[in-house]
Amino acid sequence: MDATTKARYIAEAKALRAIFYFDLVRIFKNIPLILAPVEPSGMFDVTQAAPADVYKQIEKDLGEALTALPVTIPVADAGRLNQGAAHAVLGKVYLWQEKWALAATEFALVNGTAPGASTYGYKLLPNFADLWNVKNKFNSESILELSYNTTSNMGWSNVGSREGNVMGILVGPRNYVPVIAAQAPDYVSGWSVMPITKELFDLIHYDPRNKPTVANLDSLEKAGIVTYKHANDNTGYFVEKYAGRVSTKAAVGQLELNFGQNMYEIRLADTYLMEAEALLRSGAAVGAGTRAYIFLNAVRARVGLNPVAVTMDNIMKERRLELVAEGQRWFDLVRWGLAPAKLAFKGFQANKNETLPIPQAELNNTKILQSKEWGGTK
Repeated sequence: MDATTKARYIAEAKALRAIFYFDLVRIFKNIPLILAPVEPSGMFDVTQAAPADVYKQIEKDLGEALTALPVTIPVADAGRLNQGAAHAVLGKVYLWQEKWALAATEFALVNGTAPGASTYGYKLLPNFADLWNVKNKFNSESILELSYNTTSNMGWSNVGSREGNVMGILVGPRNYVPVIAAQAPDYVSGWSVMPITKELFDLIHYDPRNKPTVANLDSLEKAGIVTYKHANDNTGYFVEKYAGRVSTKAAVGQLELNFGQNMYEIRLADTYLMEAEALLRSGAAVGAGTRAYIFLNAVRARVGLNPVAVTMDNIMKERRLELVAEGQRWFDLVRWGLAPAKLAFKGFQANKNETLPIPQAELNNTKILQSKEWGGTK
């Protein structure tokens, strides 16, 4: 292959390695850092690296990837990495390490000089609900997106092993039955996983993002429109964003397992809010007319809400309402130091549950050590 193509592939590999290591170090903290092939004879002798060294490598990989990644991605290559995605990930890496000014700089490169003026072509979708249209993949708000399809023919014997999205079946109400078909949503019966808490429902209920976010089975049931089984700590409220529907089921395979809806890893509203937070916490000006104020309130303006001041309370509330069920909440609570209080009802223990235990299978016959938070020595 030509040198440019080869450089791009290497850049994509480095960016992906950075993304995977970022998840691993945030979740497990004490992880191996493998930067060269490991011979089979040495596979049990791998040791863990200091988290600081892992972060240093993540930053290095992303910085090197930026020199060869394309600025934009043509439709035919949708889903591949570009410079904007690498800057967004690097911004999150800095944010997690509380390198506020560096994070703000990276997000500014992604977000552009003003809302809708990104170098990489990113723009908020005018209609929040359109983000969850299964046909609206790789839209202008998408920065890093997980791709799924309905043609992989995944079945019950290999759930999660192919390209179908099982989220649609996970979040659906169990034993869902339309009673008045003309008024009932065409949800498929699911497993009642991830019910929305009453506290979150009360917070979002009168927000314009409520209907595209929450499937209100409680109201539908009380109106006699549907029935469903109250399972798994039922609250009556389910995730609408990824709800599986009869109209979006696959035409082949085990229909409930092969939904084709993509999921966002990072989208523009997220980077707008992260830049506002990074600016605030770096000591930058945040009054009316500043970047932090403009980008925070661009997210609110998209759904018809009035501007608010740039405070941590407002940023935290906005992230919660904007990003429900998108995989950001747990990481936000941990990095804000709020997880012990907010997740006390789940049994979260401070200075322990911020880190997950290293699985026993990774410890057996290896030199990998369990973290101190879980009774180990590392």
